[in-house]
Amino acid sequence: MIFETTIWPHGAKWLAVLGLGIGPVGLAFYAWDHGTKHGDIRLLGISAYAAPLLSTLMLVVAGKAAATWSVATAALLIVGGAALASLDVLRAWGTRAQT
Repeated sequence: MIFETTIWPHGAKWLAVLGLGIGPVGLAFYAWDHGTKHGDIRLLGISAYAAPLLSTLMLVVAGKAAATWSVATAALLIVGGAALASLDVLRAWGTRAQT
């Protein structure tokens, strides 16, 4: 706040702010709150790895980002990290399926 000038939206831009708050951002907070209260918190944390991966893939598909080796490496690291973090969840599901 010391180094930046505050710029407030004007006119119709307030509708965009309101639309984001009610729509995608508001829904995301509601879904996260519901997931933390009623879901498996470990699985929710693991699935959070998907957000940056999906947004990057959407940018590549839309032609707004290049599909480079660094993007592919990052995607593999994200998927590998999620797989590593979910080993105990997958084992628990496998145990439930066998009984």
